[in-house]
Amino acid sequence: MNRRNGLQTPSEGTARTRRYLDRIARHDGELNAFLHVDGEGALAPAAPGPLSGWVVAVKDNICTRGQKTTCGSNMLANFVSPYDAHVVTRLRANGATLIGKTNLDEFAMGSSGENSAFGATRNPHDLARVPGGSSSGSAAAVAAGLCDAALGSDTGGSVRQPAAFCGVTGIKPTHGRVSRYGLVAFASSLDQIGTLARDVRSAATLLTAISGHDPRDATSASRAVDDFAPQGVRGLRIGVLKGDLEREGNDERVVAGIQRAAKALEAEGATLVDVALPSAAHAVSAYYLIAPCEASSNLARFDGIRYGARASAADLRATYEETRARGFGPEVKRRIMLGTYALSSGYYDAYYLRAQKLRTLIRRDYESAFASCDVILGPTAPAPAFSLGERTDDPLSMYLADIYTLPASLAGLPAISTPCGFTEDGLPLAAQFVAPAFEERLAISAAAAIERSLGPFDVAPRYADGLPRSLSAGAA
Repeated sequence: MNRRNGLQTPSEGTARTRRYLDRIARHDGELNAFLHVDGEGALAPAAPGPLSGWVVAVKDNICTRGQKTTCGSNMLANFVSPYDAHVVTRLRANGATLIGKTNLDEFAMGSSGENSAFGATRNPHDLARVPGGSSSGSAAAVAAGLCDAALGSDTGGSVRQPAAFCGVTGIKPTHGRVSRYGLVAFASSLDQIGTLARDVRSAATLLTAISGHDPRDATSASRAVDDFAPQGVRGLRIGVLKGDLEREGNDERVVAGIQRAAKALEAEGATLVDVALPSAAHAVSAYYLIAPCEASSNLARFDGIRYGARASAADLRATYEETRARGFGPEVKRRIMLGTYALSSGYYDAYYLRAQKLRTLIRRDYESAFASCDVILGPTAPAPAFSLGERTDDPLSMYLADIYTLPASLAGLPAISTPCGFTEDGLPLAAQFVAPAFEERLAISAAAAIERSLGPFDVAPRYADGLPRSLSAGAA
């Protein structure tokens, strides 16, 4: 095998895929990372390309032709997509093998992986803990070595936060860098498809493969695709968010992990500077107005008439009510109601418009910070993965798990979460890097430096048996 670029012979690729299918059969019963495994399709010959030999999973809110795309919801439990999302087309064209669709919080609404209509996903490092959300299945599948890499979607942290909880790398690109064509919409001004892998270089390679302009997505940027391969950090100015590290409620182990990461970057030749994002303290409030408002609009189509499952009822109004009552879970209903209320007559200016103004202030804070640094370092989450069921009855506590990922989402900036150590009981810790728009490589380079210094970080120990070797560039 040519491990420098991942290319394999057809027989090597088939053998690799079979090993992953075997691992899924052995381990996914306890993880619930996959909603659908396409064994027949995965074993079919793939096109030659830069991702030949790569076995990739796809979050189940990304359309795949001829397969179910459920969004983790009873509303779409039987929906079979008639077309491929742009990113799926790109994966196929680059030679990747698609092994199946991964579990998620319903319609990508959640921070724990517990909101799927088809059961919660569990964290490979501790089966009693959450894997994070909403890309729970993608993160857990990568962390357990059930695939080489995976696609997720990130609206307010749904790639980065589960990557942090599961001990893998997750990249959210600049809004517009990757086409959203074929991604079932949650909040259109925030949604972005991202990548997850067990090392930084693999996540960056996958991002290169799916990036680029697509005229079918009106928000797709007309920019050349960059090579996101990491470079050195000597001379790079790293902004450290001291305010985030001093925030009340942070787990001290997270703070210590970020401090270790900062020292590691300094040892690699980077310069540390203190920066602040004053308006980011209000990001949770702004996000949980903007995202529910857009969700209320986007999910209006699932009414039992135009799209989605249909309940039998006596008249049209009852059909609407019964369909949505049965089809949507509690968290989706909560967000639709929040958004509908905020958009209703007399409340638009008081809520939605003010939240958008705050979003502008957050973007300006980033612009000011990047005047003195190249990339910003901070926590991905305020604490390691919490226990299953711990926050299900406390939505505010659940939403606060996204406090550090939301600002970059609201500003539309690229961000990466990468492991920076473990707690004494083996739970992953993670650092987040945020870069200026379309400067993904800066964040990726900083994350790679952490990986070199503090890693390597591999699969959860209980799943290390029989794992195929890494296909990332530079692997031995």
